Parts: sequence; C-alpha cells; structure tokens
Amino acid sequence: MTMVANYVLPDTLVGLLILVLGIIILWAVISLPVYVAGKLVTAGKSDYGDAMAATLGGAIGYIVVFWGGTFALSYIMAPASAVVIAFIFALIVWVAIYAASFDTSWFGGLGIAIVGWAVLVIVDIILMAIFGVAIPKFFPF
Repeated sequence: MTMVANYVLPDTLVGLLILVLGIIILWAVISLPVYVAGKLVTAGKSDYGDAMAATLGGAIGYIVVFWGGTFALSYIMAPASAVVIAFIFALIVWVAIYAASFDTSWFGGLGIAIVGWAVLVIVDIILMAIFGVAIPKFFPF
C-alpha cells in the first residue's frame, strides 16, 4: 500500500475501481453547483458538460498553481506568505478557467465561482442533514 498524506491507496483491483467510481461521482456532484451558477450567470447558455469541464480544469489549475506556487515561493519568502500568495494566484487561475469554460468575462467567471461556492455550501448542508456526509474541504485553511 502506498501512503499519501493520511490516506492509504487501495491495493486491490476492486478497491481501485471503487475509488475511481467514487471520484467520478464526487466530480459529478461538485459540478452541480457550477452548472447552476453557469446557468444563472450566462442566462442559460451553458450546459452540464461546460460545468464538468470547468470543474475538472479548475481543480487541476488550482492544485498546480497552489502547490507549485507554494513550493516555488517558499524559497524566496516565508512559507506562510508563500501559501497566501499561491492561494491568491490559484483563485485567479480558477476564475480564469471558469471564464474561459463558460465563454464569459472575468466578472462572469468570478460570478460563477461565487454562486458556485454558495450553492456548494447549501448542497453540503443538505448532504450533512440527510446523509451525515460532507463534501471534502479543499482549501488551505
């Protein structure tokens, strides 16, 4: 078994298939708030495929910029400052990816991100109330 942070990767084929299926389901659930936000901001011109592409691209961009930026900036400044600056850059990249995915302006991308977060919080509260599970937290604080 390979240890990643506090998570142990499955070492059987069935375990790996369940992990992949779980990630795909989580991706679909996380894309719902982005879909709703995209519909609201673009006046109905977006579809669920745009939301799924934006969610995947936004997550990849966020992770690469946040972790890569933190790593690179830690050599020239205090690690706490590096985290904050990398986080700000990661959010800018995330908004840019949303704006490009939904073919809208920077303000439209920001609107999709803000409304998406609001819908995500509501979905998280509902999931906690009904099923006792929460969407994983992926922000650095």
